[in-house]
Amino acid sequence: MNKDFALLAYFKTPSELLHAAQKAHEAGYRKFDAFSPFPIHGMDHAMGLKPSVVGVISAVGSLTFCGIAILLQGWTSAIQYPLVLSGKEFFSYQAFVPITFELSILGAALFAILGMFHFNKLGFLYNPLFNSEKFKVTNDDGFALGIEVRDPMFDDAKTMAFLQSLQPTDIEMVKEEE
Repeated sequence: MNKDFALLAYFKTPSELLHAAQKAHEAGYRKFDAFSPFPIHGMDHAMGLKPSVVGVISAVGSLTFCGIAILLQGWTSAIQYPLVLSGKEFFSYQAFVPITFELSILGAALFAILGMFHFNKLGFLYNPLFNSEKFKVTNDDGFALGIEVRDPMFDDAKTMAFLQSLQPTDIEMVKEEE
């Protein structure tokens, strides 16, 4: 049995898509997305999206790995294997800078990747939009706005009328195969 997944409206230009996304947000739709072969400046604002938290997640990862690096190096050089090298102190933090820096960058990168996978809902190998042949144009030169059926404001007739008022080149209902 095929269930409806989303209504997709196709547009000719990025400015038309930007305008459509703004109108969808103003109309109260919240479970919608814009599809384009390249980023469109102002799309986040038009869709009413909040600022990304991936930067904060990266900072947490960087500080976590920085702390781990200092603790591990301090423990090994001052507690577990204390060696007097050139008359330096056992906890010679100046020697820890390169490793600490490298691990801080690694931590930020790993946390950023994991954060993006989580918040961007990446890692799924299937999306019902892949069932549409027309949707493939968004990889090359097409622009589409999709409003999901699970949006609280979604109503077949009203949402179709709303999308038609935006004057798209085409509208299609994408089915979700089970």
